[in-house]
Amino acid sequence: MAAAMVMISSGSAGAVDDTTSTTFTVSSGTLTINAPAAAALGTGALGATITAELGDVVVTDARALVAASWTATVASGDYTTGGGTASETIANDLVEYWSGPVVSSTGTGTTFVPGQATEEDAVALDVSQPAVALTAGVGINSATWTPTLAVNVPPNAIAGGYTGTVTHSVV
Repeated sequence: MAAAMVMISSGSAGAVDDTTSTTFTVSSGTLTINAPAAAALGTGALGATITAELGDVVVTDARALVAASWTATVASGDYTTGGGTASETIANDLVEYWSGPVVSSTGTGTTFVPGQATEEDAVALDVSQPAVALTAGVGINSATWTPTLAVNVPPNAIAGGYTGTVTHSVV
């Protein structure tokens, strides 16, 4: 009797695959604004206007958004001297601001819009006013502008050194 040969197959000779789902997160930064800590505007006479630049204001948007936008605003408190009585106060509606143009910027596809491009566009700071806005951007961006402040000194103001606060904000 002749022996029969039988072959047993154990399946395909190809590779066997298995997959692993992987994830990671790219963290984003923050939206910040930096303005000068102090600015000396100079000296002016009763009834005159004291005008000076405040120094550079910088918004940095490190949120890395696919569609970035933000708005910087500005407001001012009243300015006081001595004891800050009514006669020793220059009201914030006598304080005007204009942002001027954006003097430097970074970012991709950015469109920056100044709130008040020229002195003729100046606005009173008794309410919050737009300073500069980013209306279209991608990723990380920044804008710098050098605003000007004009204080209209009333003819009946009390002589002295006046102090007040200008507040820049960004959202």
